[in-house]
Amino acid sequence: MIVAVERTLSILKPDAYAKGCLGEVLRRFEAAGLRVLAIKSLWLTASQAEAFYGVHRERPFFRDLVAFMTSGPVVVQVLEGRDAVATNRRLMGATDPKKADTGTIRADFGSHIEANAVHGSDSAQTAAEEIAFFFSQSELTALMPAESGSA
Repeated sequence: MIVAVERTLSILKPDAYAKGCLGEVLRRFEAAGLRVLAIKSLWLTASQAEAFYGVHRERPFFRDLVAFMTSGPVVVQVLEGRDAVATNRRLMGATDPKKADTGTIRADFGSHIEANAVHGSDSAQTAAEEIAFFFSQSELTALMPAESGSA
């Protein structure tokens, strides 16, 4: 079975940032074979959070989610590796940290379903859209290795 190298978006949420576990979470990504292709720290505005989580606009938790995601800085990153979406989702664990398997990021660093330490893309298609939300093509292209023979 051939497993494709793909990209996924990961967000370390304000609770993870505040707990000071960024280094450990990044170490886990790398130990699982995911390369951090691009990374930046930012503080989401309400309009950014509303746009990013727009798919949940009609859900009862939407306002609380936006408030939480704008409550402190986040780290957004593009992870790349074999089967990156599934690998990241396995590392994150279940959305509710109380239901997440022991040793997953959410079980170890999340406190409840909303403050669950990390966000990760749920499919390759979603990953492409989410990556484009936070990273310009030039930010990603600048990281591509130069082709041999090109000057």
